[in-house]
Amino acid sequence: MLSLMDLGAFITSLAAIVGPRHVLSEAGDLAPYQTAARYGGGRALAVVRPDSAEQVAAILRLCHLHKVRLVPQGANTGLVGASVPDGSGEQLVLSLSRLTGLFDLDMANRAVTVGAGWDLDRLNEKLAPHGLWFPIDISASPSVGGMISTNAGGSRVLRYGDARRNVLSLQVVLPDGRIAGDLKGLRKNSTGLDFKQLFIGTGGSFGIVTAAVLDLLPLPKQTVTALVVPRDLDAIGPIQALLDGQAGEFLSAFESMSGPALKAALHHRPQLRNPFGGPPPDETLLVELMSTTGADQLDLEALLLAVLEQGYESGLIADAIPGPPAELWALRHAISEGLRGLGRVIGLDISLARGKMSAFRAEATAWVRANHPGLLICGFGHRGDGGDHFNLVIPKELDADYPPDRVDGVRRGIYDLLVGRYDGSYSGEHGVGPVNLAHHQIHADPAQQALARLLQNHLDADGLLGRVRW
Repeated sequence: MLSLMDLGAFITSLAAIVGPRHVLSEAGDLAPYQTAARYGGGRALAVVRPDSAEQVAAILRLCHLHKVRLVPQGANTGLVGASVPDGSGEQLVLSLSRLTGLFDLDMANRAVTVGAGWDLDRLNEKLAPHGLWFPIDISASPSVGGMISTNAGGSRVLRYGDARRNVLSLQVVLPDGRIAGDLKGLRKNSTGLDFKQLFIGTGGSFGIVTAAVLDLLPLPKQTVTALVVPRDLDAIGPIQALLDGQAGEFLSAFESMSGPALKAALHHRPQLRNPFGGPPPDETLLVELMSTTGADQLDLEALLLAVLEQGYESGLIADAIPGPPAELWALRHAISEGLRGLGRVIGLDISLARGKMSAFRAEATAWVRANHPGLLICGFGHRGDGGDHFNLVIPKELDADYPPDRVDGVRRGIYDLLVGRYDGSYSGEHGVGPVNLAHHQIHADPAQQALARLLQNHLDADGLLGRVRW
């Protein structure tokens, strides 16, 4: 750890790189950067806020000189604790929020080159007048760098894919301070290693993303939604198959919401209209179609209603409630906040093959009820792409009964079932951080872990970058 004298010199050197206003060391200034969106937090040595790749490079070189560990942070919306410092007080937080000077829209290439500090909402607001958008859909507004480092997904992966599919090029600062990569924005390049994929989804552990070229899509001209009540869990797969067959080119979201999850959302936000008029069904699907074709050429609402009618006539669908997209999505997006109102959430961001989801849900539910009967099971998620937030809630009256080691035991039990019997993933879209690193080390393929360690040890031999050591 730096001595007080060395710390003073280190802070002075940081200020020389970014300016004194952009080095934070007072407790009140540090607080927002030390607290995670969901789990944990710690104490930062300081916070530094560069505004260019060159400043990021200089900071990393300085950290190597002083052997100071560094945690990159974007919008700090992550849910696995990877964007905040640990409790040692020895880690420098590298805030990338000021990397917003670069915005170069290339209409001919239908792409935009942006700094890593741009957040998703502001980016799409800037693109909208040009009839374009970056189609990652997340209830928060993460930074471009954060989305790339976690391979963010969201509600429309089914149609548009995750960050990995929508990034064309990257500029990255390596742990030793070298600036690497390119911002060519090529969609085709078969000259060997795909450089950008080393950094997408690796949580900033191999290098710091400072800029990216993002693939863009035309804004939809029509969006229609409906809530669909399946006959039972076994009907969900056939309902999706029906939609795929009849409207697959337009199907943009196929979300699932359990009854307890919807009940929590409606209780927490009573201003939302209850479309059911009473208690929510055991399971509800949110179905969305989008098209870039105007309503004068394609009646998307009529298409959706026709497909749902087929499902009703075949006995797959018990009920269908069309409604305005904003209203139905507000119900879906209120779930996470509603669950927090019930107690402490054990968030489980999982994914598995779609055909295995109902069987997993049933077996996992039975396991929780047998081993932890007091926990509330409030699952919801991105059923269309195999993603599920099999979230559990510790009621407030049981909070003292679930210290961290017991919570970890709950996770371990679910993940053992998920990976061991269903070949699933314990991190569908949130990335790997301190919250799930131990489970990664247990369940990830040993050969893949060894390769990741080899790369990390080569790039960052002193272990100074990020919260994750592969």
